Amino acid sequence: MTTDAVVIGAGIVGAACAAELAAQGMTVEVLDAAGIGGGATAAGMGHIVVMNDSPAELALSRYSRELWLALAPSLRPADAFSRCGTLWVAADAEEMEAACSLQRAFAGEGIETERLDSAALHECEPSLAVPLAGALLVPDDSIVYAPRAAQWLLEHSPGARNIRVRLGCEVVALTHGGARLASGECIEGGLVVVANGLSAQRLVPSLPIVAKKGHLLITDRYPGYLRHQVLELGYIKSAHQSAGASVAFNAQPRPTGQVLLGSSRQFDTLDPAAEWPVLARMLARAARYLPSLPSLHAVRAWTGFRAATPDGLPIVGPAGDALPGVWLAAGHEGLGVTTSLATAKLLAAQIMDSRAAIDTAPYRADRFAVEADHGA
Repeated sequence: MTTDAVVIGAGIVGAACAAELAAQGMTVEVLDAAGIGGGATAAGMGHIVVMNDSPAELALSRYSRELWLALAPSLRPADAFSRCGTLWVAADAEEMEAACSLQRAFAGEGIETERLDSAALHECEPSLAVPLAGALLVPDDSIVYAPRAAQWLLEHSPGARNIRVRLGCEVVALTHGGARLASGECIEGGLVVVANGLSAQRLVPSLPIVAKKGHLLITDRYPGYLRHQVLELGYIKSAHQSAGASVAFNAQPRPTGQVLLGSSRQFDTLDPAAEWPVLARMLARAARYLPSLPSLHAVRAWTGFRAATPDGLPIVGPAGDALPGVWLAAGHEGLGVTTSLATAKLLAAQIMDSRAAIDTAPYRADRFAVEADHGA
């Protein structure tokens, strides 16, 4: 079978890429070994957040958040989009100064923020511990139920009529201009987009991505317990730790009234089992900020794996001369939902050889060495 583009992966990144290419008039075949919105998409928090670890991360996350805000009116109630805002919480005066530095950086990019002192923070989120030094509120940050949003992109976005989704199709190798399935069937396309997270490394083994395991826990329904996504300022340091296990406070109010809790990061493991010692550390950390948390009833805990690159930025663009016709959209770590829409725009601009809204160079694969491994 022949199509204009083959997209491997039906998570939020693959769905966004397929929707954007389809909107450009291409016929798109989306292949996934499991279901729509599985993998890291299903395991994550669905937080749409502007991050500032580097200028390139800020540019990509800001641009993508703008795209999410523009898309939001078209989404369904089931997609659970909410502009709840992010509260970056400062435990002490030193962290409050870090919040001020973050505010200055955001102001330089035209990103709206509001600084809250201790009293204003308590009024804003009464469940938080007292006293805390204050917080930085980023009101346009949002949340979405990413698995359903991925389904919307594939089935209801403007170009969806040009998309065909095939599930239960495991891609075992890239061919020249297509993909070979475990069944032996070959899908031929003008181009191939590899957007299946950690599994991208099976198709392009030289991709410099590693797994970062994370734990999440969700409570029963407690309407009004939290109103904003709340993170400690130490979360950024935890997110970029490169060895061992780390935890940080990260809590999200779900539209159901439930509270979704993170986060943890572990290296050198692909065991999907939830680990009580890590969960216990994560919950103890959260209880420092939410003292009544131990009284809440937990419903479920689970894990997922973030696909991380050495510099913390995704790989978006051509795979290189060794893999002609192959394009990459992988390595988004914990910002796949946030940056999915911008990833799709940047990828499509490169494919179409048109001008992108932001510079594509920081995200291209040629900043690393990616070698051919067709397996065909």
